Amino acid sequence: MSLIDVDKIEVTVLVDNELDPITPSLHPEVHYAGQMRGLQLTPIQKDGHAHGDRGDAALELRMDSICCAAHGLSLLITATKGDTQHTLLFDAGPEGAVWARNVARLQADVSGVEVVHLSHWHRDHSGGLETAVSAIIAAKAAKAAKAGERSQDNKDDKVVVDVHPDRPDFRGVQFPGRPPISLEADPTFAELAAAGAVVDQHAEAHTVGDGFFWVSGEIPRETSYEGGIRGAVRYTNATAEWTPDPLIKDERLVACRLKGKGLVVFTGCSHAGVVNACRHAVASLPAKDEGAKTLHAVVGGFHMADNDPTKMQATVADLKALSPTVILPGHCTGWRFKYDYEQAVPGSLVPCFVGTKYVLDSVAPAQA
Repeated sequence: MSLIDVDKIEVTVLVDNELDPITPSLHPEVHYAGQMRGLQLTPIQKDGHAHGDRGDAALELRMDSICCAAHGLSLLITATKGDTQHTLLFDAGPEGAVWARNVARLQADVSGVEVVHLSHWHRDHSGGLETAVSAIIAAKAAKAAKAGERSQDNKDDKVVVDVHPDRPDFRGVQFPGRPPISLEADPTFAELAAAGAVVDQHAEAHTVGDGFFWVSGEIPRETSYEGGIRGAVRYTNATAEWTPDPLIKDERLVACRLKGKGLVVFTGCSHAGVVNACRHAVASLPAKDEGAKTLHAVVGGFHMADNDPTKMQATVADLKALSPTVILPGHCTGWRFKYDYEQAVPGSLVPCFVGTKYVLDSVAPAQA
């Protein structure tokens, strides 16, 4: 299975648990503005009133132009090689309103999205799918209309939603001696199709975007300290039963290969363990040149927020041994892991903040 080397990867965080538009990047391999740069500015209407006359100020930074954090994840990923680009939407956050609001505030162009990848069936990743699909189709149509084009048989207006076929009827959590607490249902295949999606079900590894993106199958569990989510359960309508579901076997990662740098791994929640996810990507996609660095970056949710000390220490040590150049942990990672990893590998962590566009480039960073 061939994965194309790309020149550049741009990641716009549409939904994440954390917001910080101020802090700039100090890592030479990851470029993003910070310091409020890149936020949308609104022209000031000079109407003769006191609040409208502000000297020579022509633009206003409005608080309603800043994204809002939410419990979930959605990444707009564009990979570029030469003049060719492919764009993938990785998850869609917990609800449509959150996704749509942040896309509008960022004025993000989603018309180029070819594939929407769902990392796994959990509502904080799937809840915005229907809204996202409708918005992407509308953006494609608007772009075509502006260019005076009409897509043949509306083929170009479609968007593929790549999902695992094992969709649970419901997922939830159950604490000892208590009844289950259910999550909202994920969108059904029929609901996604009704929104305009071409639903593509995959349990096995494959590539999308003409080989720019690799999608894994089930992630093998090799580490002894990853026992899954304590108390996780799933409900099956056919049997009317809640059953244990700690392993979330439907989770799949996405990887790109950045030319001369190595793999960039995108993970939704790392329910199989971020170390297992990275090891699986490295084993499945070995470096083309002997001695070349294999793992460049890891982006997304690491699911370390439970603060389990044994798992925390082992994950820090094992991820350090994999030697990624940079990690961008977000969503369910938790502050403790980020602190511990930064202490263990100083300068290698860049936080993943909603509303921020990160650029990873194959070009060597400028020397200080």
